[in-house]
Amino acid sequence: MIHFNQKIKAFTLSEMMVVLLLTVIVVGLAFSVLNLVQKQMAGVRKEYGANMEVRLLKQALWKDVRTFSRIYATENGDGLFCDGPGGQIQYLFYRDYIVRANDTFEVAIGHKKYYFMGRPIISGEVDALELQWNDSIRQPLLVYKINAAESFMD
Repeated sequence: MIHFNQKIKAFTLSEMMVVLLLTVIVVGLAFSVLNLVQKQMAGVRKEYGANMEVRLLKQALWKDVRTFSRIYATENGDGLFCDGPGGQIQYLFYRDYIVRANDTFEVAIGHKKYYFMGRPIISGEVDALELQWNDSIRQPLLVYKINAAESFMD
């Protein structure tokens, strides 16, 4: 005799719906967290890139100021010429970037000051340069040199 009343062990439809609902919630939370992490990493990457530009500019300025014996600011104050036995290097200061020979530093300058013998100047020979950035996070950059004897002979 054949019995058709045998029960097969399986999940019910309501149990499957609960499992699917929980899976959807967990996957949704995972994607939300992933989106937040990606936004945070983009911010960190942008800040790191900006700080790297400032570090590269600082390194180039210190090298040039220490290498060249004469440094001059242009009449309008938007350029800096380094002159010495090894040649010349020119810096051009724009609002959102600085150009040094073939290099471009993407940094926004809020304010720049030139100094000679401890006094602020607009143009002429320079022995110190102060750069302040547009954001208040970074500290200003002050680059200076010891004047050569030829600076006092003019």
